[in-house]
Amino acid sequence: MKQQEIRKQLLHKRNELLGRLQQLGGSVDRGKLELDADPGEQPIELDNLDVLFQLDEASRHELRQVSNALLRMENSEYEFCTLCGSPIGGERLQALPYTDVCRKCAH
Repeated sequence: MKQQEIRKQLLHKRNELLGRLQQLGGSVDRGKLELDADPGEQPIELDNLDVLFQLDEASRHELRQVSNALLRMENSEYEFCTLCGSPIGGERLQALPYTDVCRKCAH
């Protein structure tokens, strides 16, 4: 897969993540404000809120990875491991377009 195609995938993924974060942000904010008055329901609602926070954090982490991959593309550093400088490899980049480490450094 060519780098231009991967760039399109990354841009699409970035937009998808931004949309997800926008939705999650609204859910998380509403969850903070609308806890049920019934003390029996509050633990369930708090568990749900915890899941939303975890999804939000995971999405933010993935967005940082995607943004970093796009920046590495702009700087002609995309295909090289950020830890050892070796080529990452086309198959690995195709499978995980926002990875920044080679297979050896990933282990």
